[in-house]
Amino acid sequence: MNKKEPLLYISKRESITWQKSWMIRGIAILLALVFCGIITMLLTGLNPIEVFSTIFYGAFGTMRKSWVTAQKLAILLGISLAITPAFKMRFWNIGAEGQVLIGCLACAACMITLGGKVPSALLVLISLAASLAAGALWGFLPAIFKAHWETNETLFTLMMNYIAMQLAAYFIIVWEVPKGSGNIGIINQNSQAGWLPVLGGQQYLLTILLIAVLTGFMYVYLTYSKHGYEISVVGESHRTASYAGIKVGRVIVRTMVLSGAICGLVGFLLVSGNDHTLTTTLVDGRGFTAVMVSWLAKFNPIGMIFTSLLLVVLERGATEISSVFSLNHSFADILTGIILFFIIGSDFFTNYQVHFRKAKKEVE
Repeated sequence: MNKKEPLLYISKRESITWQKSWMIRGIAILLALVFCGIITMLLTGLNPIEVFSTIFYGAFGTMRKSWVTAQKLAILLGISLAITPAFKMRFWNIGAEGQVLIGCLACAACMITLGGKVPSALLVLISLAASLAAGALWGFLPAIFKAHWETNETLFTLMMNYIAMQLAAYFIIVWEVPKGSGNIGIINQNSQAGWLPVLGGQQYLLTILLIAVLTGFMYVYLTYSKHGYEISVVGESHRTASYAGIKVGRVIVRTMVLSGAICGLVGFLLVSGNDHTLTTTLVDGRGFTAVMVSWLAKFNPIGMIFTSLLLVVLERGATEISSVFSLNHSFADILTGIILFFIIGSDFFTNYQVHFRKAKKEVE
């Protein structure tokens, strides 16, 4: 007796073009917006078009809002670029939050202790070097333990976050102004010693340009360089990499030092270029959000621009609709979660194909 062919079956795709992959994600976002519109009408009775336009206004409604959105995009993108080489190597670096924060701490320490003692331009260079070194150290420690003793990098990097946070909390109390306030305020507010210069009258322009250059560098590094090739091979299989003559331990350490140093650079940009202060919440969870950005973009630096932009716009828009429509901020988080759920779900269709049973013609 012949078994009936199933109505549908699923098979893994051999390959898919990047155009088709992004088309699938685009369709997923459109479906998510439709679903969000239905949820909005059912729960609030508001016009979903008006809600979506308010989200857009919250991100780009004024020149000031646009610059803030661009700055937040640059910082999130910078952290995402930092962790991408490690993730592509299958080294699960969950410590970007701490690596950025330790870079912030190093920069703040230089600005506070050397402000007024050395020229501002030299102080900027010293702060930059200190931030890079601090971030690199925070990347080096879990890497060297992983390379030599096969420690769990996820737990190691996660614990390093808490160490960085407690160090920052300790020095904030040491440097607090005034005593007992629990914060250090704006560092060198009068002299602006160690502050990055303002380009074109826009405070965030230099940060945005630096991250744009970093994006191009990371794309070339991962795609065309020998180091990028070695990262890919190590990510596929440590054994294969060893057979190919690649020193796996050296690649792990080198890549994590780079990852931590870039996180330190972002910390420098946060303190010297944007906020000019230090708090334990300065990174604001973006070290963890960057994991999602990198993964959604399939470790492609160009794709990360769009995934970072989407998340930043949703975050900025969430605040706007909460204030304009007097909605609980949780409602905005629900909409964000739905959109992310659809985007993540679209990965199924980029990796697998659904086949339907074909109707057989009866032979007379």
